[in-house]
Amino acid sequence: MIKRWRLIAPMVILFLATTVNLTAKDSSTMSTQQPNNPASQNTEVITLGGGCFWCLEPIFEDLKGVRQVDVGYSGGHTANPTYQQVCTGTTGHAEVVQIRFDPDVISPEQLLTVFFTMHDPTQLNRQGPDVGTQYRSAVFYRDGQQKKVAEKVIGEIEQADIWDGSIVTELTSFDEFYMAEQYHQEYYEKNPNQGYCRVIIDPKVAKFREKYQDLRKQE
Repeated sequence: MIKRWRLIAPMVILFLATTVNLTAKDSSTMSTQQPNNPASQNTEVITLGGGCFWCLEPIFEDLKGVRQVDVGYSGGHTANPTYQQVCTGTTGHAEVVQIRFDPDVISPEQLLTVFFTMHDPTQLNRQGPDVGTQYRSAVFYRDGQQKKVAEKVIGEIEQADIWDGSIVTELTSFDEFYMAEQYHQEYYEKNPNQGYCRVIIDPKVAKFREKYQDLRKQE
């Protein structure tokens, strides 16, 4: 029996050592897969309408802390509307940007301040040359806190007399967001020489870059 154990013992020791090494390696691998900074995983979503969504998308995509911007439709009564349907004004939708951002990097107040200074919130159911309820100014808030922040920023903007006239932005509880057709996503980036982009969007982007240089993503 002792002789047999002497033959088996080295094999058992080798097996145990290998198992310990594999376990340690697995633990090491698991630990490296955990987020280094849990705060960086914080995410908030807000949906905003301020005229043509082509105009707002490049501005919010350039803000630090913004992780994703999608363009689409909110605030209407027709399920899965098409761009052509929304343009008729009969579906009740507004063209919107849905913004996913890290509130630890850019606060909702900063984001909404950019929003209320980069479009004219005093224009009812239009924005510049774009006319219709689909181009209305709107904040589709996710909760009471977002609504409270929006009301606070509106008060500050009105007190600062940035715009002539009263702010007519619609504050509405978020219901549904329908993604716009693929060719609308990142439209300005894909079509920089298109007439609308050159005449309407270029000046907005230039104004944003000059006014909010400190809030832009590092290039």
